[in-house]
Amino acid sequence: MPDAIRTIPRRALLGAAAALCAAAGAARAQGQGAAPAFPTRPLRFIVPYPPGGGGDTVARLIAPGMAETLGQPVVVENRGGAGGSIGAAAVAQAAPDGYTFLLDAMGHIVNPLVLRGLAFDYARAFAPIGLIVFQPQILAVPATSPARTVADLVALMRTRPGGLSFGSSGNATGPHLASELFLLRAGARAVHVPYRGGAPALADLMAGSIDFLFGTAGTLTGVAREGRIRALAVSSARRVAALPDVPTMQEAGIADYVFDEWNGLFAPAGTPPAILARLHRAMAAALAQPSVRERMATIGIVPVGDGPEPFAALLARQRAVVAEVVEKAQVVVQ
Repeated sequence: MPDAIRTIPRRALLGAAAALCAAAGAARAQGQGAAPAFPTRPLRFIVPYPPGGGGDTVARLIAPGMAETLGQPVVVENRGGAGGSIGAAAVAQAAPDGYTFLLDAMGHIVNPLVLRGLAFDYARAFAPIGLIVFQPQILAVPATSPARTVADLVALMRTRPGGLSFGSSGNATGPHLASELFLLRAGARAVHVPYRGGAPALADLMAGSIDFLFGTAGTLTGVAREGRIRALAVSSARRVAALPDVPTMQEAGIADYVFDEWNGLFAPAGTPPAILARLHRAMAAALAQPSVRERMATIGIVPVGDGPEPFAALLARQRAVVAEVVEKAQVVVQ
């Protein structure tokens, strides 16, 4: 046996010793709580709105690219209802391990102002991952409407106070707030008809069951181009490239009007910063894909890709603005 040991090269002995040291180091790191690899299984991407709406469109555009970067399936799950709070609650209550995350919109800001008895605090229950896109709102009427301009629509409302109806994707959602701001600026009145998402509201607009609505560019651009609805104006400060002939609300005569919807990603509070950064990198990589950017441009969505800190700053600014609109328009959840 001694002769056998003497035949082992010195380099091999050193290599074996190094391997043993590495194994011991890994064991110590595990004992000290080193972060595990992420991800190692499929991820749940919760959209708290029904299929077919603007947020759902964005989620399904970026999910494949995120999956490619993360090396695991990213499964989009629609959990609509209560202005997005049902789906948000599912994420707020999930483990803070990065495997469940949320796409949200303006409801993330307004729900705490109008919903009572929430089981979670929006401001504390989530960690921002990043701002995905801005979604300009489009003011639209049925294709058969006599209103061909914003001024025409305002005139109709003033001659029939409370006689016209407008739809939205739900009480206190972005489209609802965009509509209420329009009514405030125009000095007009109309009856609000809330729906469980943007898609059913759009269906009733095309059928002529409601007189107008605001909807995200991602939802309305295609049918506007097809002539199935008439787009009167966009809510953003600039025109939408996908609908270059449609004026902004300010160009259409509604002073001091800019209202952009947005979509962003959130994880449960307490998710490790390294995992938040990993998810943000996956989101940004998905947004950078030429096919995704081309599709977004076609339907009027503006990709952004900001990380947690600038996104958190945007949320803080919007909380102040939305609180003012909710108070002045007396927005309530019925």
